[in-house]
Amino acid sequence: MQTNFTDAQLSDPGTARANEILRACVHCGFCTATCPTYQVLGDELDSPRGRIYLIKDMLENERVPDEKTVKHIDRCLSCLACMTTCPSGVHYMHLVDHARTYIEQHYNRPWHDRALRWILARILPYPGRFRLALLGAKIGKPFRGLIPDARLRAMLEMAPETIPPVSRNDDAQVFPAQGARKKRVALMTGCAQRALNTDINDATIRLLRRLGCEVVVAKGQGCCGALTHHMGKEHEALSTAAKNVRAWAAEMDADGLDAIVINTSGCGTTVKDYGHMFAQHALAADAARVAGIAVDVSELLKTLDLPEGGAPEMKVAYHAACSLQHGQQIKSAPKDLLKRAGFAVVEPADSHLCCGSAGTYNLMQPEISKQLKARKVRTLEAKTPDVIAAGNIGCMMQIGTGTEVPVVHTVELLDWATGGPEPRALGEARLS
Repeated sequence: MQTNFTDAQLSDPGTARANEILRACVHCGFCTATCPTYQVLGDELDSPRGRIYLIKDMLENERVPDEKTVKHIDRCLSCLACMTTCPSGVHYMHLVDHARTYIEQHYNRPWHDRALRWILARILPYPGRFRLALLGAKIGKPFRGLIPDARLRAMLEMAPETIPPVSRNDDAQVFPAQGARKKRVALMTGCAQRALNTDINDATIRLLRRLGCEVVVAKGQGCCGALTHHMGKEHEALSTAAKNVRAWAAEMDADGLDAIVINTSGCGTTVKDYGHMFAQHALAADAARVAGIAVDVSELLKTLDLPEGGAPEMKVAYHAACSLQHGQQIKSAPKDLLKRAGFAVVEPADSHLCCGSAGTYNLMQPEISKQLKARKVRTLEAKTPDVIAAGNIGCMMQIGTGTEVPVVHTVELLDWATGGPEPRALGEARLS
């Protein structure tokens, strides 16, 4: 794609990166075939190619974003299926993130949109606040039909029936390896996951210790910054992400780390991109070091001696989270691990398509999200599984509200197969 940015415009690192990405696009349209919003809405401007044109025009002309441009960029899931499909290597993630930052800085959203985004940015990344919000949502859930705003209704519907108690395993501490220590790793405990499902981190710690890892929960870590980053709130995203960089760099410089383990793939995609996010920041060198040893939990488990067999006879439908298969290009590791553990693994049709969770997307774009959820649930249930496994808390919550099949994290099943407790969701499903 031909671009016409001025030298002055290209002096801005974000614009210079956007220019590189735009020039890589050859208008082929392969991305439209795998774009969930284009499939649902059928509008060229709701495809990656259409959004690229809108972003190019907005940035080149330094336009104040108009309502049409903002609408179509807001509708993007950032599922990154287009990046997997693109034959030209267009790094759409960096482009759309830059566009969102530009929109946040130059577009005056309606007051109710600003208020909603402000609330989300100040609640979801903070487990304590989020837990209180979930309690409030649970109380208000029976009255959701009286609320006219679909986004507020979606927030009430998100509240789980049971809010788990705080897990003290999420506190800063060191868990020794069982037996000979093979690796020393830091576990990212996350933010929303700590309020929604404490079993995932607990299972991860048990499993890694059993396989010879000393597990560190670093003091001072917190939200990865993804939630605010994808809203275009660059300053807030870097502020929270910087806490992680400092916490993990301190551990690397003290007793050393072999890996930073992440069991929420949406967070993993962001942490692995810290080198880019902090390129113009004083923490650039430490951020690059952190990103260099960040791994999804399935990547680490592939390097450890996971016992074969051991799993009960059970059919597992594996849901591939977009942030894992597209954002990190990790496709076979979780399935291979489940098979090694003895589970029968099946995949749904169109497994490359998003479930509609996508961070805060199911809260900000509930109608499109519900259509994507319904399609994903249909394809998963068509496999008649005993359980659905996924590697991202957002996907688990999204799919779980649309099916009676229990939904668990991949590590919960692997922990169970190697001596840990049965995942709570399986027991609850038998009782219901």
